[in-house]
Amino acid sequence: MRSLDEQQLLEELWSKGKPLAVFLHTPFCGTCKVARRMLKVTEHMLPEGILAEADVNMLPKVVEQYKIRSVPALLLADPERSGKPEIVYSMGSVADLLAQIRGVLS
Repeated sequence: MRSLDEQQLLEELWSKGKPLAVFLHTPFCGTCKVARRMLKVTEHMLPEGILAEADVNMLPKVVEQYKIRSVPALLLADPERSGKPEIVYSMGSVADLLAQIRGVLS
């Protein structure tokens, strides 16, 4: 999973062409660590380059613009950036995560 800073994340959210799934977390969040493990498994079942991560402590503009309420969160943007990215806060299982991310692939 590649790590993005705020500028890189904003650029990727504005550029069309490929779907994007960004794992939003904080370094000391226990639930984030569990979600990261599930995403590591999920990553192997997805096309390369779709999944990225970012520390919300370093994303004040993104948190404000997209109204991020809590972490862990998954920001999902379709390839055409046709609307606001979907934000998923519930990460129940690898299968759930895979289905949610695959939902933005087309």
